[in-house]
Amino acid sequence: MGTGIQHQVMGRVLRWLRVLRDDLWTARPDPLPASMWLRWLPHGVLCMVAVGVTFGAVGQLVDNGGVGLQLAFVIGLAQGAAVVFAMWRPVPAWWLSTVAMLVGAFEVRRQLLAGGAPDFTWPWTSAGLIGHMTVLLLLALRVRTRVSVEALALNLLLTYVVQGLVGAADYSPTGLLAVILFTVVVLLGTALRGRREARRELIEQTSLTAEERARRTLLEERSRIARELHDVVAHHMSVISIQAQVAPHLVENPPEELKENLAGIRQNALEALTELRRVLGVLRSEHPDAPDPVEPGTGTAPHTPQPTLDRIEALVENTRAAGLRVEVDVRGEPRPLPPGLELSAYRIVQEALSNVLRHAPGAVAHVELRHTAFGLIVDVVNSRPTGSAPTSPGAGHGLLGMRERVGMLNGSMTAHPLPDGGYKVFAFLPARPGTEASDPAGDLKDGTV
Repeated sequence: MGTGIQHQVMGRVLRWLRVLRDDLWTARPDPLPASMWLRWLPHGVLCMVAVGVTFGAVGQLVDNGGVGLQLAFVIGLAQGAAVVFAMWRPVPAWWLSTVAMLVGAFEVRRQLLAGGAPDFTWPWTSAGLIGHMTVLLLLALRVRTRVSVEALALNLLLTYVVQGLVGAADYSPTGLLAVILFTVVVLLGTALRGRREARRELIEQTSLTAEERARRTLLEERSRIARELHDVVAHHMSVISIQAQVAPHLVENPPEELKENLAGIRQNALEALTELRRVLGVLRSEHPDAPDPVEPGTGTAPHTPQPTLDRIEALVENTRAAGLRVEVDVRGEPRPLPPGLELSAYRIVQEALSNVLRHAPGAVAHVELRHTAFGLIVDVVNSRPTGSAPTSPGAGHGLLGMRERVGMLNGSMTAHPLPDGGYKVFAFLPARPGTEASDPAGDLKDGTV
């Protein structure tokens, strides 16, 4: 039973010694923070303190302690250098200062025992006390509290051992003063460090609170937009769908062309409602940029519409059903492209054809998709309109949206009228070879209705 307790005690002692070694036997850099109003002022003041400690220690050791000039200069230089060194590596500087003080203490003790330095301050000189206090303060300002307490404890232990156990003769004791001063500077440095960390945490918390407030404001605005879209746009699209379904029954023997046009209007309205519901899901989502979950059984995301180039033909057919002549030309060898790129290409073609329908009645549109080794070229050209375009209630954001999509893919785009009265939209969407599984746009989320 006693052997087990001894093993436990020895294990704890070894763990404590291992922690002590990890904390104090390190040369990890820890630079002194710059002043907020004069960057190098603390460094300059500490350099002046180091010079004062060096010359003060040399003078005291030589004139009052009876130490030889060469050894006194080495001790004083080590104590002054420890102050400067503590601005970058406080733990090694603490070791340097402690060793220099010990060497000076034992050399002065030898002089005291020989009767060559009567009534001299011992074990620590006043210059050595000032230098070591500065080093302890710099140490406590930048290391963990545990490390500061360990360093202080070792200094207090050394003070007790040197003065209380080793001792000397005919001297003025400085051990008690050293214990008080060392403890005060460590407590002061720890308090200042804790205050600085508390201020930093407060700034971080304030920043997080501001970000959370901005996020909530954004979510509220998105929810408001979603409500307006649902209450206004979705209502009107539902009315259009119902009227298109009922209209053939209000006419006796309606022609087949009228039935087909009304069926196309109803189908487009239903598809618009589906797209609108998905967009509303994106707007109401708290994390719209996160990947959407896949609906079981369908393999599609419930919120974000992700049409690809495979649906270009269906888009063109809907446009033709609306009365626009459209020609499609696909060149090059098609290859799998990132989802964001295909989505952007689809939306560019969709917006370009919608612009032709609105602004160029009677024109003929030509859509060309050209697959290259470096990406996809989208070229939509329409001829000169044969009639005057009615006033469009749109806000004119179509081209801006296309440019934003191309910009997110690091591509290029031009849109300009042609000399013959037509209009051309040209876009290059780059895709590096071998990027089929990645999305250069970062999984673009569609936000159009």
